[in-house]
Amino acid sequence: MKRYFSWMIPVAICSMFLLSSCAVKKSSDDIQREQQEKILEEGSAQTGMPAIKNFREKKILKDILELRDQDGLVTYTYIVSEVTGKLIFLGQTIGYGIPYATQYTNPQKLEWKSSHGYYNLPQADPNGLFAPASAEGTWVLMKDPNGTKVVPLYIEPRIVVSPFKLPNSLLQNPQ
Repeated sequence: MKRYFSWMIPVAICSMFLLSSCAVKKSSDDIQREQQEKILEEGSAQTGMPAIKNFREKKILKDILELRDQDGLVTYTYIVSEVTGKLIFLGQTIGYGIPYATQYTNPQKLEWKSSHGYYNLPQADPNGLFAPASAEGTWVLMKDPNGTKVVPLYIEPRIVVSPFKLPNSLLQNPQ
């Protein structure tokens, strides 16, 4: 009986290796992904990277980010009329609008499940809520026209936020 089990274990292990090495049929997605990768490799080999020397767009974006970060930046917010396409002055604001779907923290986190590996899971913002992946609204810090307080205002229509008052020719109801 002991001899029977002593040769049975190596046979079982070899069988497991043979079965695990059986080819699994590739899905059409796998085949297309491999084909796409080959095409992209060929395209990269033929074209290479653009010869960017001045990095003008990157410098402009850096300037924009730094200018948006200034304390007390006074702006003017306008709603875009869906009927006329003209702008309607909404009020004086601080900074630029923040899209409603913007999250303060990373919207996803990696979670390890010992039996299945890593998973991407949704992660709540510090307020405990899960923001949507996209939304139409915008948050602005609006100056109260009857006082000095600045309060958050949620706006659904399309808006324009400018660091200066826009000309009357663009406005639906010039003031």
